[in-house]
Amino acid sequence: MTEGNCNKHTEAIEEKVIYQNPLLFLKVWDIVMENSYYDQIERAPWHYHEEIEFLAIIEGYLGIQSKDKYIVLGPGDVFILGKSELHRSHKPSADSLHYVVFQVNLKQHFDRSIIQYLHCFSERTKSLNELNYIFEQNEVVKHEAYALIIEIFTESKKKINGYEIAISVAIKKLLLILLRNDKHNILNYSEQDDLARLKPVLDYVENHLGEKITVTKACALINLSYHYFIKYFKRIMGISFFDYVNYKRIKQAESLLITSDLSITDVGCEVGIANMSQFYKLFKKENNCLPKEFKQRIQSSKQATLKKNNSL
Repeated sequence: MTEGNCNKHTEAIEEKVIYQNPLLFLKVWDIVMENSYYDQIERAPWHYHEEIEFLAIIEGYLGIQSKDKYIVLGPGDVFILGKSELHRSHKPSADSLHYVVFQVNLKQHFDRSIIQYLHCFSERTKSLNELNYIFEQNEVVKHEAYALIIEIFTESKKKINGYEIAISVAIKKLLLILLRNDKHNILNYSEQDDLARLKPVLDYVENHLGEKITVTKACALINLSYHYFIKYFKRIMGISFFDYVNYKRIKQAESLLITSDLSITDVGCEVGIANMSQFYKLFKKENNCLPKEFKQRIQSSKQATLKKNNSL
């Protein structure tokens, strides 16, 4: 670890990530830098973003500085930057540099079958940065993670039929190897009994999204007081009960916008958000766009994929 001079570029830049696919909630691309160029870390601006970031170095060396450490990554290395983690990077040598940047909203990849693991990756008390020890101590896991990141990049670039499935599976595999190899329990995987206790509540929400959902009904299902239930749910799930309900409603709205001919107003009503102002607000919070734009993005993405496949 080396100290960086923070006198320059002291005002951090909030980077707004534009997703390449509105359903995958990610952006992945490669960066190539010529061998004649290199610079100092002090010249790089600090920045941050809401998405988790994975880096995979294909060739050359990349210097990364976070609030905690400075490290130089080499070929085959993988590095994680947590949500809203302040960081900056530079090319520390004259060698050619080629690496992949993978930014993803992990929350969006937790469907009902794995929602019980959301709390592990919610960064309630610890940043996902702390998982980098896994790659430092376990070469096999590092190689697996590297291969998955490259696979996600390749699938996103080629966009062959079913690439969304391939990417979704690769992301879940990435989560799995982190979970299974976290020997320091950074992810706090120790609350399965509590999750089982919440199952009646999760089922209640899932089966009544289009109706009025109340905390009173939810806490009665597991015999907890109102105030204790609110704290208990957030501790276990890593998200408040109200935010969880809204999240599930917006996910169902996304599905209806894609698969049905319902109007946007009808979709809002179907998922229990009849107030259109509130529906638009919640939808934009999750998708960085309004429902109409979301439908347009989906259509554009489908057309681009079909056009590419037809040209093969």
